[in-house]
Amino acid sequence: MPWLWLVSYFFGGAFTENAIPHLVSGLTGRAFQSPFAKPPGKGLSSSKVNVVWGFANLVIAYLLVARVGAFDWKETLDVVALGLGFLLKGIGSAHHFGKFHGGNNPTNG
Repeated sequence: MPWLWLVSYFFGGAFTENAIPHLVSGLTGRAFQSPFAKPPGKGLSSSKVNVVWGFANLVIAYLLVARVGAFDWKETLDVVALGLGFLLKGIGSAHHFGKFHGGNNPTNG
């Protein structure tokens, strides 16, 4: 298995994780930070923009995982690469968005 496939799966996991907060916020009608807000990543974008951005992230994730190499759920390295991308992006998102939503307060858990 070429190592570039694992890199693709890693980023596929990261894009999958990034889709979740945008889709959840958008589908529940809430504004949320996005790259299209002013300032990017700090200001709020509409719920519709977040649904579109979340969907775009899912499309990119699909292309990186399903269309590169031969991803196999039974192949440990494939799943570890995908999961690691998801986990690391999730920790980064929690840190970044926690600044805006109170999630970085250690008394909150």
